[in-house]
Amino acid sequence: MNRIIMIGATAFVASAGALFLQANQAAAQTTTEQTATEQTQAADTTEAMTDTATESAPQAMPNDAGIYEMTLGPADAKVTVMEYASFTCPHCANFHKDTFKQLKANYIDTGKVQFIYRDVYFDRPGLWAAMVARCDGPTRFFGIVDMLFSQQREWVSGSDPVAIADNLRKIGKVAGMSDEKLEACLTDADKAKALFEWFEANAEADGITSTPSLVINGEAHGNMSYADLSEIIEKELAE
Repeated sequence: MNRIIMIGATAFVASAGALFLQANQAAAQTTTEQTATEQTQAADTTEAMTDTATESAPQAMPNDAGIYEMTLGPADAKVTVMEYASFTCPHCANFHKDTFKQLKANYIDTGKVQFIYRDVYFDRPGLWAAMVARCDGPTRFFGIVDMLFSQQREWVSGSDPVAIADNLRKIGKVAGMSDEKLEACLTDADKAKALFEWFEANAEADGITSTPSLVINGEAHGNMSYADLSEIIEKELAE
């Protein structure tokens, strides 16, 4: 599991913003064309997003800082499963590849579970990825989440902030967002600071120290297999 280290929001966001602006300036010197592969990904992603939107629960209003609680499944479900995850965490990517897909098919899509996704930021690329995923509010969020985790090795590889920022832009564009919208989201320092403070408050309130972590009907758990998760959910449903 990836361990969470709490640091000050202002220092974290300032350094993240400086690195992103550096990457932004370097990337602006070149242009990229959408390849046939990216066009295919765009079509697949649009279809996936449509499916997800059909199954999503109605979204609540954002909080005072404009941050949405990202949810799937009915709000009145008997069981609530909240996941804390980072987009750069390989264990989180594995969770979404295997456990989450089964959770969604067997419990979320059937109306038995409400799922809540909460971001964790213990590195700058993870914050940038969240700002891309949340750029269009709830509309594209879970479709972009799927892309970020399934393509994690590609977009996060290496330590070059220029390459990482450019990779994230490509994912946002494949998801259907314009260059202007993406740049506005990725350079919104106030939103970045609000997201980081929101994450810190949530993690402290729920006692989250690693990712992925699950909170099931208010009780915190570490990473687990689908079999173990299903067993806990079934017990909650039977009560």
